[in-house]
Amino acid sequence: MSKKPLILVTNDDGITAPGILALIEVMETLGDVVVVAPDSPQSGMGHAITINNTLHLDKVSKKGEKTQKYSCSGTPADCVKIAVNEVLNRKPDLCVSGINHGSNSSINVIYSGTMSAAIEAGIEGIPAIGFSNLNYNWEANFEASKKYVKRITKNALKHGIAEGVILNVNIPDLEEKDIKGIKVCRQARANWKEKFDKRKTPQGKDYYWLTGKFVNYDNGSDTDEWALKEGYVSVVPVQFDLTAHHYMQQLNTWQLND
Repeated sequence: MSKKPLILVTNDDGITAPGILALIEVMETLGDVVVVAPDSPQSGMGHAITINNTLHLDKVSKKGEKTQKYSCSGTPADCVKIAVNEVLNRKPDLCVSGINHGSNSSINVIYSGTMSAAIEAGIEGIPAIGFSNLNYNWEANFEASKKYVKRITKNALKHGIAEGVILNVNIPDLEEKDIKGIKVCRQARANWKEKFDKRKTPQGKDYYWLTGKFVNYDNGSDTDEWALKEGYVSVVPVQFDLTAHHYMQQLNTWQLND
């Protein structure tokens, strides 16, 4: 009898989020599951880690549950670190993060706590996937997402993911019948045009709300933004090696040592 794969599940929306509950449900059909997730929402935390405060880890799974669940007071990246070092008795075969409530396509991958958790797993040498659904609503319907999460995860377990590569998967907010399939894509060139809504407290002190508009500058038909707009699930392979290898030769023409 073959041994079931060990799958670590985490997210950035918190351990009670409907998205992670949907992800756990799918993973339990594919392997042995351990969950370590933040005890409160940590969206937009990027790859932050806790170094100036203590971390708390509480087992929250009920007696008799087959899946071990832990809530962590730290960030998504903290959750992966503490899972690997304090919870798991062996390296997991896969780490999955999500299902995020909202998009992590294009430049959003930089800010995403969901993807940072997956990237932290990749740094630890664990194959990893971040899953996001384009619906930001807490009561989002994840039924269509489950089908594609399972299909992509089964393929990852079968074929493996290259070392240093993490999959960023975004799923359009559509009924299952309206999703056209899966596209392997590149990250679209886009960013946020930001502004700050300046207000005053009753005491007259200034405070600010960050607002902004997402702007896509990329007209390519091979990007994640294009795929999602056209009704496809986008899969972008990303990496944590940020070296601009293509620029090294030109940089070496600078007079850096004169």
